[in-house]
Formats: sequence, structure tokens, C-alpha cells
Amino acid sequence: MLLLAVDTATPAVAVALGEDGRVRGEVQLAGGRRHAEQLAPAIAYVCEQTGVRLEALGALAVGVGPGLFTGLRVGVTTVKVMAQALAVPVVAVSSLDLVAFPLRHARRLVAVVVDARRREVFHARYRPVPGGVERVSDYTVGPVADVAAALAGTGDDVVLAGDGVDAHRSAFVALEHAELAGPDFDAPSAAALVELATRRVARDEVVAPDAVTPLYLRESDAALAWGSAR
Repeated sequence: MLLLAVDTATPAVAVALGEDGRVRGEVQLAGGRRHAEQLAPAIAYVCEQTGVRLEALGALAVGVGPGLFTGLRVGVTTVKVMAQALAVPVVAVSSLDLVAFPLRHARRLVAVVVDARRREVFHARYRPVPGGVERVSDYTVGPVADVAAALAGTGDDVVLAGDGVDAHRSAFVALEHAELAGPDFDAPSAAALVELATRRVARDEVVAPDAVTPLYLRESDAALAWGSAR
């Protein structure tokens, strides 16, 4: 089965084309927050380079956040429209899961910290298990200091991943028992989305396009600014 995977929850745009769980082509464009301009050309490029027509796709997959409001909306809306046009199902996966999954071979707790701006981060913790990772906390958004304190309070050895670690480096580098995963693990992985989504399609864990809902966790910056100004 051919599957197209998209994530735009962070400043990066990630697209991958997979067949039976293996990646045939992948593009990741870092930074700039130009999701609306970059996503469609990235999809077209991946399909062209792999020789796959959109009509051949059996399913679509999308990272549904939590993440930055505008970028997340671009990816989710694009996938919903494509899935409706192609009459194929969708697999929706948290973007934090897509940061954690490539670290499934770590021998310690995996903490994903994604920059949410306003001195806040999106956060979740995972435990490596055979074949993947298991989330052991809720998806949350909160002040950087609170998340750092919560991680320090666990006393566990932890590997930190996500662009929030570098964006708020001073809050996390001082943590004892903590290892930084590094910039290769800053953004959600479209390759991870291919693998996870293919498994879920096999288990028939798919949804109709109109049932896909972004995981925002908080209002957009514009809405927050409007509320502050009233």
C-alpha cells in the first residue's frame, strides 16, 4: 500500500511517501514558517521523484499536533481535502509521538519538548517498549520552567528531544540525568509517520477525512492577543 505522510506542526514542513511501511521518498524543509507556500510543492516533488501518482495512494497520514496554530492548520486541511478528493482514509497521529518514535531504542525515558512560543512548550513523556514507544503522560502545554521542574522531579534518566529544547536551552541543559537528543530530533519525523500509520491502517485504525481534528491545546496567538486587548 502506498501512503503519503505530512506534518506541519512545527516550523518544519515534513513529507514522506511510503510503500508497505518503508519510505520511498522524503522531504523536510526546516524553518521559515512558510507552510502554505512549501507544502504543495513538497508533495508534488516527492510524488514526482518516486514516480507515484496521487491516484495510486491507498491512505494519507497527518501529524495533528499539538503545534503552532497556522502551520498545523495548513497540513491538516491539506490532507483532509486530498483524502476527500481521492476517497481514501486518513490516519491521524500526534506530532509529539513523531518526535519520540525515532528514539524508541533509547534506554531511558524520552521527553518531547516542542516550542509553543510565549515562553511555553508542548510536552509529553514516553517509555521505550518493544517495537516503539508508549506515552506515559498527557499531552500538555505550559511554561518552560514548569516543564523543566517536572522533568527534574521524576529523577529518571531522560533524553530530551524537540525544538523546544534548543529554543529554551538554558532551562534544560542544567537538568541532571538528562541527555540532549540533538538537532536531528528537533521536528516530527515524516518517516516515523509512514511506519506508524501503515501499522494503523493494517489494524483498520483509520478515520474519515472530516473526522480529523487538530490537537491545539490552547488558542491561537491571535485569539490570545485579542483576549488580552479587550
